[in-house]
Amino acid sequence: MIRTCGRSYHTDPGSLVYIPAGQPHDWLADSQDPMVHACCYFDWAYVDRRALSDHPSVICYDASQLSPSFIGPTFPYTIPEMMRVEKVKVWSDHFEKFYTGNQFENEHTYMRSVKIQSQFLQFIEYFLTFALKDEFIPDRRMNKLLERLDQDLLHGKLRPLESYYEELRISRGYFFELFKKSTGLPPTQYINQFRLNRAKDDLRNTDISITEIAEKYGFSSIHYFSKLFRQLNGMSPLEYRRDRVD
Repeated sequence: MIRTCGRSYHTDPGSLVYIPAGQPHDWLADSQDPMVHACCYFDWAYVDRRALSDHPSVICYDASQLSPSFIGPTFPYTIPEMMRVEKVKVWSDHFEKFYTGNQFENEHTYMRSVKIQSQFLQFIEYFLTFALKDEFIPDRRMNKLLERLDQDLLHGKLRPLESYYEELRISRGYFFELFKKSTGLPPTQYINQFRLNRAKDDLRNTDISITEIAEKYGFSSIHYFSKLFRQLNGMSPLEYRRDRVD
């Protein structure tokens, strides 16, 4: 069994349990029929725990010693605590591809870590597709559309927005709804942020003039580019570039 927050679940082969970071829980095993289970500890976003421990996945056995500041961020949607999977081998095969020791990355393990992270992300995509209810999963057509939109932005070939939702054969209103559900932003804001992030790379790493950067990323004028840049970054493009030099 597993117990957490006053809830108890019986587990058997095929049980899949998700416990958010920092949530107290304990396992109860039968001494006559001991369980075999695999655990995967991970963060939804990077958390630096080097000051806390000499290994990244810290298990706290005493709730009074828990350090809230080292608990990773929560996932934005509700994931069921207890699930059942039919093909256990599929899951174990995924797990074995990214399983690694509980160690911080260093110069000797960097390349191996990159490969492990890519395999782990494949597992997470598989896990989330299985675990989330349909209403939480953005329309999968949007993934391909966003890939195409990113490429169009990258190559300076952005088309009018209507061509994208007409391609999906959906209404403008539904397109805006799906877009925000998928990215957290309206289309225009997403496009502006994409362009500004690329512009920031140029401001940091090149000597291209600010006027040329504004033109390169499709802003109607340097005035509009500077105004938008300041709104989202708290400083002008010139101040941002000078800050880099300093």
